[in-house]
Amino acid sequence: MKRDISSSIEHERLALPVSRRDHIQGRLNAPITLVEYGDYECPYCGAAHPVVKAVQQALGGRLCFAFRNFPLVNMHPHAEHASEAAESAGAQERFWEMHDTLYENQDALEDEDLAEYAAALGLDARRLMAEVLSGSYHARIREDFISGVRSGVNGTPSFFINGLRYDGSYDYEPLLAALTEAGEGRRE
Repeated sequence: MKRDISSSIEHERLALPVSRRDHIQGRLNAPITLVEYGDYECPYCGAAHPVVKAVQQALGGRLCFAFRNFPLVNMHPHAEHASEAAESAGAQERFWEMHDTLYENQDALEDEDLAEYAAALGLDARRLMAEVLSGSYHARIREDFISGVRSGVNGTPSFFINGLRYDGSYDYEPLLAALTEAGEGRRE
């Protein structure tokens, strides 16, 4: 029996398609694509983080996961620097390690904490902090943010499944069901 998820998927489309410019895990041409617009200081994003990890594990090579920055700086004063730190880590080929560290330590996102995480991950912490403080990746973060606004994002986390906005629960079972349904009939 096929489940109707039309009530949980808005007909808002992803304005900027997933491409190599994105931070992705999985194959770009996987049959299922999940995009998250997230804020490292958002408690809801923090709650969704282990769920996303679990659905990635469950779907394996069938899923391409992309993360885009959507720092809500009016509500989360450390979100912008956390995004800068993740992007700087990405420039040192360690985006995902910093991404996970930031979500796992949401209560400690001061600049000193970011420097400690960089050092613990084996990154050039001086470089990372210089880039964070100078806003080296501001244009990249702004591009993510604007693409989110154009896609109808108005809060975090916001998810898109195969280009369509998903407004259902981001608990494990409903999210996995929506992803699985989106992948039905698509060839690898």
